[in-house]
Amino acid sequence: MDTSELAGRGVVAVAVTWVDNSGITRVKSVPTAELPNAAVHGLGASPVFDVFLLEDTIVDGRYVGGPVGDLRVRPDLDRLTVLAGQPGWAWAPGDRFHQDGRPYELDQRGLAKTAVDRLAEHGFSARAGFEVEWVVGRPGDDFTPATEGPAYGHTRQVEVSDYCVALLTALAEQGVRVLQFHPEYAAGQFEVSTAPTDPVRAADTVVLVKETIRAVTARHGMRASFSPKVAVGGVGNGGHLHVSLWRGEENLFAGGGRFGLSREAEGFTAGVLAHLPGLCAIGSPSVASYLRLVPSHWAAPYAAWGVENRETALRLIGGESANLEVKSFDLSANPYLVVAGVLSAGLAGLTEGTALPDPHGVDPATIEGVPRLPLSLGEAVDAFESDQVLVGAFGVEFAATIADVRRGELALFAESSPEEVVAVTRWRH
Repeated sequence: MDTSELAGRGVVAVAVTWVDNSGITRVKSVPTAELPNAAVHGLGASPVFDVFLLEDTIVDGRYVGGPVGDLRVRPDLDRLTVLAGQPGWAWAPGDRFHQDGRPYELDQRGLAKTAVDRLAEHGFSARAGFEVEWVVGRPGDDFTPATEGPAYGHTRQVEVSDYCVALLTALAEQGVRVLQFHPEYAAGQFEVSTAPTDPVRAADTVVLVKETIRAVTARHGMRASFSPKVAVGGVGNGGHLHVSLWRGEENLFAGGGRFGLSREAEGFTAGVLAHLPGLCAIGSPSVASYLRLVPSHWAAPYAAWGVENRETALRLIGGESANLEVKSFDLSANPYLVVAGVLSAGLAGLTEGTALPDPHGVDPATIEGVPRLPLSLGEAVDAFESDQVLVGAFGVEFAATIADVRRGELALFAESSPEEVVAVTRWRH
């Protein structure tokens, strides 16, 4: 799609986005006529964004931060999309480079690409898709749900029917394949599930879906929140990852072995399970995440797996589209880091022949001895930094920067009540 075609479709500017380590989508925009130049030379952006917290405080990183230095953000024109929810705008995800053209070592999207490449070096590929949950609220800093209908009830959908149609229409016009859409459990909560695709593209799609939801919601006079906890006493928003392992055109999660898994899929699942505590610093990366990640809320707070078990962190889904669902993650996460972390953990389990324990067929809360995932962000960061597989996959500087940001958020909320954490977080994610 060239600039004349964009202009013919009414596009005035292109938003080039990346997602920082706090899960916030940052942006540099360029007038449509300047897009070709931006694609070659990039747009200037400070590396300091890597140590931003969710409310824009800047922490002192061990390897990055401060006012010195510059990067170039180049739009990936293969993902260039005219935004149906924001007339006059197009969007493309950005990749960050040093000024001399070298890939930036702390680029989150680049890390996801590297994880995909490492999997390919061993003869495998992966397909991934995300579930996106959000709540729709009325205008105001507090949260008042925009619907009154019951959980999963059609009444809720009827109440904002025009909004739902506008959202699904916008996503379809942008080439996003939505597998299903429905009201969820919490007040004013909805969910869309996207079709499986290449993992980096899946992460791109999450960014596109979230910003489309945000735009369409605003145009209908409401607010959208993807925060893991919108109301202290309520059920939070999840951001579940679905992933499957492939060799050529063969889905190894439909491999016909034990539980329908091939040997390779067993090893992959075992690797993700073994590294889940550290992965929580990636997929459940905020203080608010641990207000959500509690038993008996279907948040999957147990370091266990099960066949169609919605309270184990890993849920094996069978059938023609067999895949592994990572249920404990939420949408305060950077989706590129989620992809990179899960693929790296799975590959480690696959190559090391990690054994997969027996599954749990009941709610883990009803039996003794099932390990919990970290109970706090602090525990998750400690597990991440001590996980040599994850640190090795991310690199020492990248892993340290993520830990610096997580500990910065811990310090930010050190004296805060759950109500104060939720109030700050609610409209940031």
